Amino acid sequence: MLPFDRVVERHGTTVWRVCRAVLDEHDTDDAWSETFVAALITYPSLPETADVGAWLVTIAHRKAIDVARARTRRPRPVEVVPESRPAPPADEALTRRDELVRALEQLPPGQRRAVVHHHLLGLSHAEAAELAGVSPAAARRASSDGIARLRSILTAADPSPPRRTP
Repeated sequence: MLPFDRVVERHGTTVWRVCRAVLDEHDTDDAWSETFVAALITYPSLPETADVGAWLVTIAHRKAIDVARARTRRPRPVEVVPESRPAPPADEALTRRDELVRALEQLPPGQRRAVVHHHLLGLSHAEAAELAGVSPAAARRASSDGIARLRSILTAADPSPPRRTP
């Protein structure tokens, strides 16, 4: 096997081109570096018969996609920060809370338990499932069905048009 620095010399340009095909110039350098860091870790266990170039191209393409995805999650600057919606008056908040409690009481016990555990208490579906003694898939389904039913109940109870945010 070639020393790793020779692998970088031999395939560095190809890896950069693969990354550049997916990313802009600045992000290409990041993906190029991440490719060779990942490759350095695995290179010693690579079989002698492996096609190192193809292996590096695969890693480079995946790293470029990872960098592109990460870029979409970064906050973007805006000209004007949107105003936050003011909190509803206390009496309106209490009324809405009471409506929610009445709507929750209309759900079947499994759906109610799943909605409360996951959406109101913030537990994961796996944690909610463990508390309820069901599978995570069953807890996820009960939570989803419960939320859909709550929307239906609350929409039927409130004939006013939905609020729009500016």
